[in-house]
Amino acid sequence: MSFQSNHLLISDVAKRFAISEATVAQWIVAGALMVQRNQNEDPLILSDSVNSILEEKKSIPIIDPVASDVIKVAIVEDDSDLCKLLEMTIHNFDFKTQIQIASNGLKGLALLTEYKPDILIADLNMPVMDGFRLLQAIDGTELAPKKIVVITALDQNIISSRGGLPSNATIISKPFNLSELEAQFRA
Repeated sequence: MSFQSNHLLISDVAKRFAISEATVAQWIVAGALMVQRNQNEDPLILSDSVNSILEEKKSIPIIDPVASDVIKVAIVEDDSDLCKLLEMTIHNFDFKTQIQIASNGLKGLALLTEYKPDILIADLNMPVMDGFRLLQAIDGTELAPKKIVVITALDQNIISSRGGLPSNATIISKPFNLSELEAQFRA
């Protein structure tokens, strides 16, 4: 297992979350996991950073399986009023949907280890872990959904200066028309 009780190896973390070691390495790069690096050794992951994600996983409700014609949606947004608006709007589309909500990027990352959405709707400016780090942590991994919709007030220059977004992300600028969101579901 681990060398010390307060450190874990990449393989240990991968087993705890049932994800690939490459995904754990991506989480390290994104800053979702904190490490201690030793010369000529694999990074040692601080247990506290793993435990913070595990704690968030405990708050995720049991998610029932859905039929294949149901679009699974994850919303990662810290504005609870906007979450309610998005949820009501999506439920009114003529699609069968299942929606899960997380209020920050860390909770979103924990959610994505349990729930594999078809569409991720994410904000970029959030507490605890922002959307940039969340998207970096899942980009190119088994946790990445087919479609990512980013709803933000940030302009493209700021987004680019902060590392950009994954290639499968679409930006909807705030304020936005709800028909823009529906168009993303239809695309």
